[in-house]
Amino acid sequence: MTSLPAEMTVIAIREPGGPEVLVPETRPVPQPGPGEVLIRVAAAGVNRPDVLQRMGFYPPPPGASDLPGLEVAGVVVAVGPAGDRELLGQSVCALVAGGGYAEYCVAPGGSCLPVPQGFSMEEAAALPETVFTVWHNLFERAYVRDGETALIHGGTSGIGTTAIGLCKLFGIRTIVTCGSADKCAAATALGATHAIDYSAEDYVEAVKGLTGGKGVEVVLDMVGGDYVPRNLECLADDGRHVSIAFQRGAKAEVDVSQIMRRRLTLTGSTLRARSAEFKALLADEIHRTLWPRLSEGGWKPAMDQSFPLAEAAAAHARMQAGAHVGKIVLRLS
Repeated sequence: MTSLPAEMTVIAIREPGGPEVLVPETRPVPQPGPGEVLIRVAAAGVNRPDVLQRMGFYPPPPGASDLPGLEVAGVVVAVGPAGDRELLGQSVCALVAGGGYAEYCVAPGGSCLPVPQGFSMEEAAALPETVFTVWHNLFERAYVRDGETALIHGGTSGIGTTAIGLCKLFGIRTIVTCGSADKCAAATALGATHAIDYSAEDYVEAVKGLTGGKGVEVVLDMVGGDYVPRNLECLADDGRHVSIAFQRGAKAEVDVSQIMRRRLTLTGSTLRARSAEFKALLADEIHRTLWPRLSEGGWKPAMDQSFPLAEAAAAHARMQAGAHVGKIVLRLS
């Protein structure tokens, strides 16, 4: 195998601020530790947590790289002590706690999944962060089932488009919210059962109308704040509400008597700080349950736009502008 270079190009955060603080740097190529692998990165996903980290609001967990980037796809070029040597030379996509905006990235071996058949490296790089998040929160925490209906906020975001695709794959109806008629059209084109333009109508009343007054079984919420009590109004009895972000604030006032009377469940999670062992178990379930369907052509992520690594600032500017539909990725080859 070709010897590895000593140094690599990365995109670092010079200081908290706007997209312009993302700057190229030269750093040593990292070395994989026990149970880890080194990936020569072909593409890296861009996600909302990267934007928050750049702004100074979402520091990496202890021991993680200070570089942004939570998902990559590429080829395994080195394996650390006690690592799975069968991964050497394999094309993989991986969930990482940081460091994805670089030519080389260390990943836990257990968080690596093979690039599905028929997927490009850019498509594979668009999978881990949103698929792991949607799978854990919708399918595990909210245990959404075939025949149920889920309300998904941010219908054209990376999370939203992934949720639409996976729900359709497993027979779950989706009602999504979007900020314009054009985005609603894009969401329904991707497979959403219904799309609500929240700038033109009240989504609570719309959900009640679409469900005949019953409500939905599950809400996947990344908005938080004053959306939470309104989301509870959208839930059917025994409904489940899952919080994964709080763009409108981390605090909400809810009617506890409603939760008790209607037997509602409020839960949520964050993924980045979870242990490597947890992520490996999650990756194994996804590999067994979802990956065969992807390789059979069941679903591919909605791809918005790709940028060269050096143009990471432009990728962040596009994400912050809110015009994207689906995933934004950085390409390295």
